[in-house]
Amino acid sequence: MDSEQLLEIAAKACDDKRAENIVALDMREVSLIADYFLICHGTNERQVDAISKGIKDAVEEFGYQVKKIEGRDQSRWVLVDLEHVVVHIFHKDERDYYNLEKLWGDANRIQLTL
Repeated sequence: MDSEQLLEIAAKACDDKRAENIVALDMREVSLIADYFLICHGTNERQVDAISKGIKDAVEEFGYQVKKIEGRDQSRWVLVDLEHVVVHIFHKDERDYYNLEKLWGDANRIQLTL
């Protein structure tokens, strides 16, 4: 599975759990961390946790293993590492504070089909 397919699967899983303001950034030209960042937020901790679980379930259904999930203890900023795609799931307040889209403003946005 290539990183673009993985991005689409993760984005669809976010949408299925009603994540808000889903944004995909193409990181290939600006960072060695990952090919893509997927950023979204939930309105409360339970929704943030449900989004992260939904991503894990969705990618495993396609035979892909999640490398690591960080931040589920408090569910304010959960990071799902899919190796070539890194998903940032924020609580709305934290998303406004960290503003990754501005931090990585040089990255091109990817149009998602949800």
